[in-house]
Amino acid sequence: MAIEKTIIALDFPSLEKVQSFLDIFKDSDTKPIFVKVGMELFYAEGPKIIEYLKEQNLKIFLDLKVHDIPNTALGAISSLAKYGVDILNVHASGGIAMMQKAKEALDGYTCKLIAVTHLTSTDEEMLNGELLIATTIENAVLNLAENTKKAGLDGIVCSPHEIKIVKEKLGKDFVTVCPGIRLEKTNDDQKRTLSAKEAFALGTDYIVIGRPITQAKDPIKALQLL
Repeated sequence: MAIEKTIIALDFPSLEKVQSFLDIFKDSDTKPIFVKVGMELFYAEGPKIIEYLKEQNLKIFLDLKVHDIPNTALGAISSLAKYGVDILNVHASGGIAMMQKAKEALDGYTCKLIAVTHLTSTDEEMLNGELLIATTIENAVLNLAENTKKAGLDGIVCSPHEIKIVKEKLGKDFVTVCPGIRLEKTNDDQKRTLSAKEAFALGTDYIVIGRPITQAKDPIKALQLL
């Protein structure tokens, strides 16, 4: 069950690097089922990376974080929907009207649309001091999550620290996708992190994990440890 809810972030610069990584799992019973394609990889390779991953029968979260005026967001999601991926996303800070327009673009598609709240690299000091949002990170995330639900989207991207309050306030069916998953304590650019077991115990629908798997000496073993 944990593997089915685990989205592996393919944060690689090329298709060749992705192929090399996925080849590791070729003869293993433990292998990725769901993967994430972010900006680095999609900007480098374009649609052919999506085509390749679909040929491998992988589910795909295309993580491009659309954030623009409503009509532009509508056009962007309309274009991305044609790739036939499983999840697309926008930035919740674009507002309810933008999110509603983006959702319109998915009429007739089974693709889920979720919204990014606050990145896991954002802590309360940054929220208050740089972004001048005078509240706690939990309240800031919950506010964007509530706007996302009002807009009719399927769920949000949030850190594992906000799973509990989002599920309590917005319901178990409101999807949470959580990056910031670590196998152990690390000092990197993600600040609001938890382990996979902790995130699943809090009720998240999906976790997103990249470097602890993709940069592991033994990626198969690392995936099995989740």
